[in-house]
Amino acid sequence: MAQLQVGGVGEHMSKIIERIERELRVPGLVSLLAERIEPTDLQSVLLEVYRERALRRRPSDVLSNYETNRFVRPSAIPPSRLHDWERVAFSQLPPEFQLLALSPVCPLGTNSVVAPVDQNWAVSTTRNTEVVSDSSNVLALECAVRRRHFLRSQPKSTAQVHLAASHRLLRAQRYEDPKLLSHFSALALCSAGRDLGRLQFELESLSLHMRFYLRSLRAFLGSGVPLRLSVSDFAPQAREAVITSQLIYPIQDELSGTDCHFDSQRTSGRGYYLDLCFHIYALALSGRWIELVDGGSVDWTQKLLSNSKERLMISAIGSERVCTEFANGNATQQLAGADPASGTKTN
Repeated sequence: MAQLQVGGVGEHMSKIIERIERELRVPGLVSLLAERIEPTDLQSVLLEVYRERALRRRPSDVLSNYETNRFVRPSAIPPSRLHDWERVAFSQLPPEFQLLALSPVCPLGTNSVVAPVDQNWAVSTTRNTEVVSDSSNVLALECAVRRRHFLRSQPKSTAQVHLAASHRLLRAQRYEDPKLLSHFSALALCSAGRDLGRLQFELESLSLHMRFYLRSLRAFLGSGVPLRLSVSDFAPQAREAVITSQLIYPIQDELSGTDCHFDSQRTSGRGYYLDLCFHIYALALSGRWIELVDGGSVDWTQKLLSNSKERLMISAIGSERVCTEFANGNATQQLAGADPASGTKTN
């Protein structure tokens, strides 16, 4: 799911650091630790600091922290519900995709270096890693590794890589909306390849992603829940006609009952997505349109491989949101005949 850079995070943190350095009377403490100490040495220092802190903790301290720490409390979603959703989704996964089981952690900077996201939004560890906060970024790294393998044997290889992962994500930022959780389950897709010209790779990959989500949601929620697909393009050149004829119309013809349209007014995701992007919504019993899927093209493999011909398509669906907003699945979501225009978009 897209994480967009927002202002104020770095400024707030810098004021805290200034106060700490002033109180300890060690000006430039952070710079010393970040720039003057080798990563392995810094890791040793931090490991010893947290070892000593852990030694000072009593069992009651650990229990108290477990009760109050927003990062460690269990999910409120029954595992059986998430399992039902994953079972349905996995059954709809196109044969081109390989399903991976990701590690709980990824290299330090996986989000802030690969994508325009503040590092403080990830939970960094003392071992030069960070807890996975967006599986799309990790899948992008794996795609880059596999694409590099192809390119080493054939510099202009058009071999494509399609990966998927269902993973529990942990995000450090505080949300104003109490419905947005610090950790949640999401299912992500990632497709990598070489530019084939005339948007061929982009449209084909988008089609695979969109069809997967729409089929999965239809199978899980039932035919009575209206779905909406919204496609946008941030590219300066006018490509709406091509996108509509080659992508939107075929999906609408194949998946009848799905409201598919081109959204030229979208602004969210600009600066995160390269150009093409999409949302998928479902209409809840409340009459609200619930955003479930977010995806689009990014330039991450271009940067990772230093190759402007590389192309990458990412997308993800919030499994927790599907299971929460549509708690009873297709047993109660019989909304046949509802007017898709009657709802309002909500994130």
